[in-house]
Amino acid sequence: MDMLLTDNGVSGLRRWVPGPSGLKAAARLAARPDRVVRRYAGFAAETAKIAAGRSEVAPPKGDRRFKDAAWEQNPAFRRLGQFYLLWGSSLDGLIDDADLDWVDEQRVRFATDNLVSALAPTNFPAANPAVLKATLDQGGANLVKGSTQLVRDMARSPRIPTMVDTSEFDVGKNIAVTPGQVVKRTEVFELIQYQPQTAKVRTAPLLVVPPMINKYYVTDLAPDRSMIEHVVKSGQQAFAISWRNPDERFAAWDLDTYAEAVLEALTTVEKITRTRGTQVLALCAGGIVASAVTAHLAANNEQDRVAGLTLGVCVLDNKHAGTASSFVDREVAALAVADSARRGYLSGRSLAGVFAWLRPNDLVWNYWVNNYLLGKDPPAFDILFWNSDTTNLAAGLHRDFMQLTVENSMVHPGEMEVLGTPIDLSKITVDSYVVAGIGDHIIPWESAYRTTQLFGSDPRFVLSTSGHIAAMVNPPGNEKASFRIAKRNPQDPEAWLSSASEQKGTWWDDWVEWLGKRSGPEKKAPAKLGARGAKPIQKAPGRYVKG
Repeated sequence: MDMLLTDNGVSGLRRWVPGPSGLKAAARLAARPDRVVRRYAGFAAETAKIAAGRSEVAPPKGDRRFKDAAWEQNPAFRRLGQFYLLWGSSLDGLIDDADLDWVDEQRVRFATDNLVSALAPTNFPAANPAVLKATLDQGGANLVKGSTQLVRDMARSPRIPTMVDTSEFDVGKNIAVTPGQVVKRTEVFELIQYQPQTAKVRTAPLLVVPPMINKYYVTDLAPDRSMIEHVVKSGQQAFAISWRNPDERFAAWDLDTYAEAVLEALTTVEKITRTRGTQVLALCAGGIVASAVTAHLAANNEQDRVAGLTLGVCVLDNKHAGTASSFVDREVAALAVADSARRGYLSGRSLAGVFAWLRPNDLVWNYWVNNYLLGKDPPAFDILFWNSDTTNLAAGLHRDFMQLTVENSMVHPGEMEVLGTPIDLSKITVDSYVVAGIGDHIIPWESAYRTTQLFGSDPRFVLSTSGHIAAMVNPPGNEKASFRIAKRNPQDPEAWLSSASEQKGTWWDDWVEWLGKRSGPEKKAPAKLGARGAKPIQKAPGRYVKG
């Protein structure tokens, strides 16, 4: 949610230049000359070792920038790489020495990390051995092709390298292909019902509430990589909301609009399945709306309509919720509101750029080298295709999310209202399942963990080994996949981590078992989809996902 604020509320200059935070860092270091001298002495001593070829400085495990053998075997390149890594770690150490408060430290680190990432020798043709070899082998054709791609990418927002070859994917043909039907279409959403793939199904159905800033099919990627396919094959009845991509005509859509839509979808699911009590899976921003709706139902003695609540990579407590939150204040919020109100929406493409700069080595400079210096085409990867298939955020919802973030009102009972109901998350007593990714650069897992302290129930918290998207797209078959669980949820997330045990495999299987125990007895699978008043309109994935 802080991304939504910083994208159009913070100028590029403010994001890249730490300003007053940088001045505070300089003042703190000036007041601690002994720390600066020690840091400089260590830097000088290690530099001498590098020059003499005796340094043990090496890139961290997993740093793909220095995978070419020349960075280890060629004396010149080895020294260049070691000096760069030493310089970066020294700057990082100086920030530690400044002992700043959280906001100032995050702002300084963002600017410093992006500067260090940009100046990596691998980003320059003459200092990258792989690029030099490609240039010699191809007679410079790689740089000619790369220049063409650079001009094309810089001509359109968000002016970052293209991350994926989109020509390999077609929604409804080789992605988002789990069989189903659109059984309801409103101005705001389509509701998809999936075809059962087992003779019997569990009584309680599952409703997927996706984020409003991305397409729903992150839960239905390619066959064998689809969460929806996985649960349907396990005997779960499944439905998914597919949001309409708003433009300036729908500027007034706000949090109440989406909460009402979730309730409308819930009613339709109940009508079709003839049951009261639906499992809800809500992802990212969709989890904010689903949690508010569940609290609304609890306040109106209707919480039995939700059989269980699963939240994926979702943060409800926005205190210190990631790097971008350090840029958010009331002035920024006012600018953001005014900007999106003028346009009627917040652009999905520009949001993608903000996300990318939080992981510049992986999401910017990696593709800079691949596309522009090596002259290669970007990879064809389903997750990256979904990530590039952006949607806008209606101005009204942007305004409400922004207020929620600045005030952090969701964690304070009664301070936030949805559909005229004061929201109190402690009234949510249904069984809940909360998933986070330990490598998530958008939603820090510690922020997601704080949800366990907000609900009136005792959630099962699961920590995947993956990042923001890969934590959700976690199908069986990956030998490296694992997740952590613990018996209790102490207040301190680090205490939880120290007590957690590691489980091999995907959390999907753990979740399906959890769902099965809370979805009632089995019954015969329906022969037809839909019901009276909710008849099939169109085959999945429907119309709105194409918009």
